[in-house]
Amino acid sequence: MARRARRTFSPEFKAKIVLDVLTGTASQAEVCRKHQISPTLFGLWKATLLDRLASVFQSDDERSAEAARIAELERLVGQQALELAALKKASTWRGGATSNGGMS
Repeated sequence: MARRARRTFSPEFKAKIVLDVLTGTASQAEVCRKHQISPTLFGLWKATLLDRLASVFQSDDERSAEAARIAELERLVGQQALELAALKKASTWRGGATSNGGMS
């Protein structure tokens, strides 16, 4: 028995399917049958939509504050990565041959 290739669905498709059920345009069983989607997968999409729905009403100020915080954290991580690389490079320079035969 050959395995069927795994299908991928776009976010727009998932949203349309879930909204069709939530608005009453179609039943969950109809949508699952029509698009050959398991009820479990549909339930996951529905739960994800309902969990993230509140973010749609988030103000632009909140979003921009979050974006600024993320940008600051990314800058700090980049700075630390550069410092770490410089320290590693400096440690290899100091690890070379010593002038007194390896004695301190």
